[in-house]
Formats: sequence, structure tokens, C-alpha cells
Amino acid sequence: MTQSRRIVAVDPRSLRATLSVHRRGSGDPAYRVAPDGSVWRAVHTPDGPGTITAAPQDRAVAVRAWGPGATWLLDAAPGMLGALDEPSRLAAHDEVVERLLARVGRPRIGRTGRVWEALVASIMEQKVVGTEAYRAWRYLLTRYGDRAPGPVPADMRVPPPRGRWRDITEADWHRSGLEPARARTIRAAATVDVESAVERLEVLRGVGPWTAAHTRIRAVGDPDAVPVGDYHTPSVVGSALIGRRVDDDGMLELLEPYRGQRYRVIRLCELGAGMPERRGPRMSVRDYRSM
Repeated sequence: MTQSRRIVAVDPRSLRATLSVHRRGSGDPAYRVAPDGSVWRAVHTPDGPGTITAAPQDRAVAVRAWGPGATWLLDAAPGMLGALDEPSRLAAHDEVVERLLARVGRPRIGRTGRVWEALVASIMEQKVVGTEAYRAWRYLLTRYGDRAPGPVPADMRVPPPRGRWRDITEADWHRSGLEPARARTIRAAATVDVESAVERLEVLRGVGPWTAAHTRIRAVGDPDAVPVGDYHTPSVVGSALIGRRVDDDGMLELLEPYRGQRYRVIRLCELGAGMPERRGPRMSVRDYRSM
């Protein structure tokens, strides 16, 4: 049975930008963008698997959901879409940010309320190119995830619940292309109730500031989380704000006037300026399946 609601507190034009941070590559089994512009997500909720879709509707966003987790997803939808966010708290302290705000507006930051889902994806993405992480995510969801409920493509999958990640065989970790260190980190984290420990994730072995920041961004919509150690983010921020690439220290210096809203400025730079021109060698895609 379909459940639906209409959310008027968000601009439908920001829908895809707000939700795109949850997409793990173009072949993500838990995420789809339909031809009509609607966004579909499969989520394992506290009530079980569910699918939610959000679509622009006049000056609002219409959401529908299916499965045992449908009610939970609809209750969480305002947070996911950024309706509970406070973008107005970002005030420009320089002309560059002022121009970016005039061009793209204040980015809304959504929150899924699902810490484990955000954490396991962030662990997969540690210190690798996206292609490598997305390949592992796609393989493991296809192998261990439930089929997404609702009128969705047959290959759409709900991410496995935390306990099921402990049951993944050594052979399947290897087939996914994920190297042993990240597999061990995921398996160890799966023994902890991370949903109530989002501010203490760095006590987990193998979870550092970068992983914790990306988890907080996705799960709780932290507007100040800074993913220190990211391969691209300092270049994006430096190029957008001062016209040249910087390292982590340079990025933190540029963002300091915006403490409390630093991730929102990062997102503003991503949406308003995009990626700078690539220079130098690219990170290579590794494949541990042949080792």
C-alpha cells in the first residue's frame, strides 16, 4: 500500500541537489533519478525495509513510500529534504561567498537519521576513488540487500541492516573489490550501536575525522562538518574562494570565518563553482579481486 504526503517547506528546485549526497555512483542500487525528475531511495529503517520517492509538485515536494518502513520514511522526509535545516544561518563575510549565494542560494542540508547506512558507505569511500567504492557498494547491496518494495526496477535494493554486514563471507568481501582493512573496519563497527553514537564515531578503530564528518553530513545534516583529508574538497574550496588550490590547512583557514556553517560553505562551493581543472596524476582504481 502506498502512503503519501506533501511537504511545502522546501523549494522543489533544490530537491536533487539536497539528495544527491546520498548517491553512490550512477549504478547505486539504492538510489534512482526517474525521467520525471523524481528521486527514489531505498532505506533500511528501524521498522524494516522501505522505499521513498520525492518529486517536485508545484511549489512543494510530494513524497510517497512503500514497505514496512513507509511510515518511518514519511515521518523522516522533512529532515531528509532539508525542511528542518536552517540555511539562513549562513551569512556572507566576503564578496566571493556573497556572489555564490546570489548565484545558487543557500544550500539546504538534509538528514537521513540512519547513521549506519551513512557510516558503512563512508568507510567504503576512505582514501579511494569513487569508482572503487561504488563498485563494492553495488556488489554487496545486490548480493545481501533486500529487493526494494514498491513500483521500482527489479535491481533496486535496500541496504542490508547492520547485523547482516557481519554475515558477509570473506569470499564476497573479496569479490566486492574492497580491501581487507576496510572490510575489517565495517565488520567491527557492525558490532556497535552507532545510531546513538554519531558524535563518538572516531573511537571506532579505522574511523577517522574524514569518515566521521561524511557520516554526520549525511545522517544528521551537520552544517559544520569538515571532511579533512579529502582528495578534492580543499581544491574545490580554494579554487572557489581565492582562485587557487589549497591543502587542508589552507581550506580550514579559509573556512574559519564560517565556523558553525563550514560544510554549508563547502557545499556552496561545490554547487556554485564545481570542480577545478584537474592537474597532475589521478588516483588509480585498484582491484583487490585479482590479488
